[in-house]
Amino acid sequence: MYIDHFGMQELPFTLTPNTRFFLQLPTHQEALNLLLVALGSGDGFIKVVGEVGTGKTMLCRTLLNTLEKEPCITAYIPNPYLSPEGLRHNFALEIGIENALQLRDFELVNRINQRLVEIAGQGLYTVLIVDEAQAMPEETIEALRLLTNLETESNKLFQVVLFGQPELDQLLRRPSLRQLLQRITFSCYLHTLSAEEIRHYLEQRATRAGYKGLSLFSSGASKLIAKVTGGVPRLVNILAHKSLMSAYGRGDYVIGKPHVIKAIEDTEGVSVPAMTGYMPFIFGSVILASSVGGLLYWAVMRGLI
Repeated sequence: MYIDHFGMQELPFTLTPNTRFFLQLPTHQEALNLLLVALGSGDGFIKVVGEVGTGKTMLCRTLLNTLEKEPCITAYIPNPYLSPEGLRHNFALEIGIENALQLRDFELVNRINQRLVEIAGQGLYTVLIVDEAQAMPEETIEALRLLTNLETESNKLFQVVLFGQPELDQLLRRPSLRQLLQRITFSCYLHTLSAEEIRHYLEQRATRAGYKGLSLFSSGASKLIAKVTGGVPRLVNILAHKSLMSAYGRGDYVIGKPHVIKAIEDTEGVSVPAMTGYMPFIFGSVILASSVGGLLYWAVMRGLI
């Protein structure tokens, strides 16, 4: 691929949530700080909401990695489309109850309670992290609420962090789930990135991948990526990756608008916006025009890119 061409050690814009590339930007760093403060204060339910592709899973993985350094036992459920029994079994396995699958439901709840008391007795606290929480069936969310009733006289035995898309808010507003909604003490929302944040994001990820040159993306390329992606990090990654491939194929070392345009043309769900002084073109192809004047206009525009 283009790694050697740009002097990198790894691909900088993959869709895998590699926490080495965690966004050092206000919207995500502030969310992480809020989560750590809320968990440190013993709050029961915490909710993180963001649109598709805004970095929820990356934040979730970063939180898990951070909690590994704390006096904490973490239980992680990445796919919460479970029955109430399935939720309890998964939680029990995550906190170290090895024979959880052999226990009947009543016995399982008692064993979970005993295990949580054991953990608290060791000076540790327990955190259950649920990703894609908007996919939880309503009866499973209610089962989770009932499970959090396990507590000592002074403390909750475990805390819950819910990560989800905006549909999670709609789900929790149902009258039947109003008791759980009242227990959510902190909520944070992941917003899309501004054009300036995207510029920093592109350079930061390239640098962490090993790039040592000056700005890899031109100002025009960065602004164009920001415009067509609406600031969604996942789309930014897709276009940045394809732009690097386009530049590598042409032997270029700086990403310009033409490389981004080629990436846009190769990506579903985005389109080249109408821009003053620009006519879209495809690398390596002939643009058909209906007149000599049209061909001349195209040539002039291409020279300006």
